[in-house]
Amino acid sequence: MAVRNTSETPVYFADVQLVTPSFATLPARRTDAVIKKTERTDLPVPYGAANCLPQGLPEVRPATVVAHVSTGSEQPRKVVFQVPHPDPLLTRLLRDECSAFLVKQAANIEFGPTWTETGPKSELVMRGSLVLTRRGQGAVTVNDVGGTTHYIVTSDSKPLGTLAAGAQRLELPIRLTPGACSGHAFAEAKKAFLFPVRASLDGGEERVVIVTPPKPLQDRLIGYAKRACGLPS
Repeated sequence: MAVRNTSETPVYFADVQLVTPSFATLPARRTDAVIKKTERTDLPVPYGAANCLPQGLPEVRPATVVAHVSTGSEQPRKVVFQVPHPDPLLTRLLRDECSAFLVKQAANIEFGPTWTETGPKSELVMRGSLVLTRRGQGAVTVNDVGGTTHYIVTSDSKPLGTLAAGAQRLELPIRLTPGACSGHAFAEAKKAFLFPVRASLDGGEERVVIVTPPKPLQDRLIGYAKRACGLPS
């Protein structure tokens, strides 16, 4: 939330909360922020899961930001700020989350159970697959799998393949190689396993689904990457 204060009087924000039918309402976020005269100060506002529809992308609904604010020695009081509608950020967040929701309604996308290290020590590659399993209606095409801060993903073809409308399961071979080879990188691996899978439903617009390998595979991938990079285990 962008806050502007054009006066000489500081304004205290105790907390902020986003309220809109488009997203689940989370508890107010404590801010304890004193806003002095400023053209713009950004206050982070948490938001919950998008309220998606099984039949298509919903329109973004009006939103407000509820805050408890005060000036001087007064006690914070509740103030409701109207968010200009339609807000472009909320529109994008809703579209992105509900686009992924539609794909996941049709098929589950996950890392396959079998992964193998191949190649000479200096060129180790981890080979495995993405597995699509039927959940609902529609043909799901995986166009590409993006890498992360730590891993590069390659495949033999793009698009990788399509789970046909009548099919129940599809395996798509992929290869992983290290994208960073430093001990510091592996110590800061918070986003190492958030792989963006670009997929489309029934030939429609491409959607992005974040796929995360299970913890045992994450541990294997870290061990593999350290060996491939020549780092100590």
